[in-house]
Parts: sequence; structure tokens; C-alpha cells
Amino acid sequence: MHILLSNDDGIHAEGIQVMAEALRKIATVTIVAPDRNRSAASSSLTLVEPLRPLKLPNGDYCINGTPADCVHLALNGFLAGRVDLVVSGINAGANLGDDVIYSGTVAAALEGRHLGLPSIAVSLEGRIYFETAAQVVCDLIPRLHDNVLGEREIININVPDIPYEQLKGIKVTKLGYRESASEMVKQIDPRGESIYWVGASGLPEYSGNGTDFHAVANGYVSLTPIQTDMTAHQSLQRLHNWVETN
Repeated sequence: MHILLSNDDGIHAEGIQVMAEALRKIATVTIVAPDRNRSAASSSLTLVEPLRPLKLPNGDYCINGTPADCVHLALNGFLAGRVDLVVSGINAGANLGDDVIYSGTVAAALEGRHLGLPSIAVSLEGRIYFETAAQVVCDLIPRLHDNVLGEREIININVPDIPYEQLKGIKVTKLGYRESASEMVKQIDPRGESIYWVGASGLPEYSGNGTDFHAVANGYVSLTPIQTDMTAHQSLQRLHNWVETN
């Protein structure tokens, strides 16, 4: 098996390096990842400047682009030979609920699926036990087959930041959602100009039993199927009725 490994924290992040070390025990792995942290890049592609791949001494690549750029380039003729699976992560921090809208980790996996390959995204709830998340992925990959995922679906994996032996198991979950994000943080730079930082994510609002938030908070690995079809199918008829009435 040949695995394409990417992320949004950048090629030097601990998570991707731990993931690569673990995966290379069971497969051939090529990293194509951003040359710096591109967290929350979502599925953006770089269209107004060229991408410049840099080959590292170990054969991996870093690119001056987004996570989606990395996978898009890798699978559109840049890498020689067949790729069987795309893995994105391990992200330092969970991607739960509506985090997936912004997540570059999830976006890299979605790009892989868009280009026809089975793809998974994996995130750790914290920044300590990356080995736990790596082992979970290595446990799951041999059991992954064509019938697991729909044509445009990925698996979004979130792992509690605890030792592997303390995991309570795996739960298949749906996305929860958060409260509105915190307000912008205003500061003054050394020249007296105002600058702004995006604030922290909102607290979980819908996090009951069956959600990804609930599973991870209770010591379980969360597996959530994610799809690119964002149509609110349950509202189609209601919207149709409204158009016809008005």
C-alpha cells in the first residue's frame, strides 16, 4: 500500500511525523505537506501564485501552499506511481462538530476523496499522546475497504489525548456543533496600530450522546462520516413550497 500523508499544521509538526513513523511500519508513505502552519485553511486552493515543491533529503515534500493544494498537486501527476489511500493529520487539536468547516486537516482528506481515493482525517484532542492517534489509524487501515465509504465521503477521526491503553473503544458518531466563536481579540502593535486575532472556538452547544463531542469527552475514539454534499435535503420541499407560494 502506498499512502499519501498530509496535514495543515505543516511538515515539521510533531503529529505528521509521528503518523509517518507509524504508517511506515505497514505501508509505503510519501508526505506532501505545507511548508508552514496552515491551520483553518479549509479547502482553499492557491490560484494567484505558483506552487513550489521542495524535496527533502528523505524523499518527502513540502509545498508553499494549503493542505488542499498539497493533495491536489500530489494526485494530479506530481507523484509517480499509484497512491492507494490519503491520510491527513495528526492534527494538534480536535476537529469536532462545525470545526470541519474550517479545518485544513479535513480539507486535505476531502480533496483526496474528490480525486477518487479513500481518505481519512485524524485529529488528537490535545498535543501529548500523538502515538495514541497513530496507533488507532494503524489499527483501522487494514480493515478499510471499498464498502466503508460512499463515493464522496471521508472518515473524520478524533482521538482523546490519553494513553492508548486508556481508550474505552470506538464510537461511530454524528457532528455536534458549537456556540458562536469568541469575539475578536484586539491588541496594539509596537507602532501603535490596532491588530486583531481570531478568538477561541465557541464551547460545545450540541454535544449529547451520539455526537463526536460526547464520544471524545468520554474517552472514546470518534469516527464520523463526512460528505461534500452540503445540501439541506430535509428543507428542499419546504423551500419549494415557499417559492411556489410567494
